[in-house]
Amino acid sequence: MVREDGSVELPMGILVEAGVAPGDRLLAYSDGDGRIVLRREADAMDDLLNGRPL
Repeated sequence: MVREDGSVELPMGILVEAGVAPGDRLLAYSDGDGRIVLRREADAMDDLLNGRPL
């Protein structure tokens, strides 16, 4: 559920399964087809700096 302040909670199990650790910085963006994508900020920045799309 999206809260009034725009925040969302995700179960830790989903994040652990994706390899996300506590303290990792995440980037959230729309993939343009109605889906929301979460990526590690460092991975997204690396892709952008090396000419790869998000």
